[in-house]
Amino acid sequence: MQQEEFAYFLLSGFIGVAFGVAILWTYYRFKVGGLKSIAKEILRRAEYEADNLKRTSELTAKQQLLELQRDQENTWQNERRKIQREEERLKQREDKLEGRLALVEKKLSDIEKREALIAARTIRLDEEEAKVAATQIQLQEQLERTSGLSSSEARALLIEKVTNDAKTDAANLVRKIQKEAEEEAEQTASRIIATAINRLATPCVSEATVTTVAIPNDEMKGRIIGREGRNIRALERATGVNFIIDDTPGAVVMSGFDPVRLNVAKLALSELIQDGRIHPTRIEEAVEKAVVNTQKQIKQFGEDAALRAGAMNLHPELVHLLGKLKFRYSYGQNVLDHSLEVSYLMGIMASELGLDVKLAKRIGLLHDIGKAVSHEVEGAHAIIGHDLSLKYGEAKEVANGIGCHHEEMEAKTIEGSLCSAADKISASRQGARIEAVEEYVKRLKHLEDLAFEFPGVEKAYAMQAGREIRIVVLPDMIDDNGILNLARDVTKRIEKELNYPGKIKVTVIREKRAVEYAV
Repeated sequence: MQQEEFAYFLLSGFIGVAFGVAILWTYYRFKVGGLKSIAKEILRRAEYEADNLKRTSELTAKQQLLELQRDQENTWQNERRKIQREEERLKQREDKLEGRLALVEKKLSDIEKREALIAARTIRLDEEEAKVAATQIQLQEQLERTSGLSSSEARALLIEKVTNDAKTDAANLVRKIQKEAEEEAEQTASRIIATAINRLATPCVSEATVTTVAIPNDEMKGRIIGREGRNIRALERATGVNFIIDDTPGAVVMSGFDPVRLNVAKLALSELIQDGRIHPTRIEEAVEKAVVNTQKQIKQFGEDAALRAGAMNLHPELVHLLGKLKFRYSYGQNVLDHSLEVSYLMGIMASELGLDVKLAKRIGLLHDIGKAVSHEVEGAHAIIGHDLSLKYGEAKEVANGIGCHHEEMEAKTIEGSLCSAADKISASRQGARIEAVEEYVKRLKHLEDLAFEFPGVEKAYAMQAGREIRIVVLPDMIDDNGILNLARDVTKRIEKELNYPGKIKVTVIREKRAVEYAV
């Protein structure tokens, strides 16, 4: 039984092995056959793609070649067109040159003909001049024999007589014309100035500036000062103005050199007093607001003045400077009001003389514009105003009128020369300007004492309200050249040591007398 089972087991194993071998052989044949077919398919596809790629490359190459040929042909065509245009242009130039050459040849032939005619006329004129010269010589010899004088002597006598007669007639005519012109000019000038003054309807009120702010009670002074003085220090630091709080009842006095800052301080302090809250933060806010309001006031004052004077199209900076003049005073006279007066006066005088009224009024309005920055820029305010007006686009005639109103430069127009007269009229009207008597006497005394400090000065007189000083020197100590140096030295000392409006004329007089008595 066991043998049978063993045999059966062997037979089953042999059959299994045979079946496995058969399966393996079948799988191998199937796999090898599939790979070959795949390989054949891959080779077939590769050959097909290679053929396609080859055909595509050939087509691309042919297309690029065609494009190159087309580009080359376009380039050749453009070059041919350029060459054709150049040939046409050269042909046109040749035609023009040929035409000009023909014209030149024609003109040359005309010139040759004219030269021939001129040469013939010259020869004929020379012959005529020779005949005239011979005739003149004969007449001159005949006159010399008749008069008994040579030609040079007769010419000298004739010239002398004609010269004397002409000088006499010219002197008489000049004297007559000068006298008539002086009389007429004096009458005309007096009439024009009188008319201008009569037509000027401006009140003669002098203004004085005492910058004070009223306070409701003395308790407010303590609040303005603040704890340990912090509020008043904050006010002075923010405004640049000194606040004087003394025993003056009901008022706070402010002191400063800049009138615009004084106005800012006044507005800020008034608002603080009205509000009642006074502390450093509130002070800064009030000062900032006062600065903005002051700038608005300046702009409004400038625009109003330009409108009243009829000066249109002013530069905004000039309008701003005009507005700042509202806060400037010259001997109690408001500078902006003074500028408007000068503008009105110049307009009236220009109208009487038949001049440009708009130009004259514009010069008068801007003539003191330099005073708005005179404390910031060195130099005379007239020269500063001249430079500022040119800087901000004003005409040269306007700038010259501004610069010459104190005679720092020469006037180039009649309107400009009117500015000096109108300025003096406005400043010298009764009540227009004021000056303390003590200061006036002190200034004149200082002016005379300054002259006596120089050696050789015998006498010194301050004249014309301090606008002129006349110095009499000892002739034995100072010669004629020395008086020039003395006048220059005195002028420099005055400019250095004295404060004065306008200018001061220095006149040095040297006189030497010889006295003898006949007995």
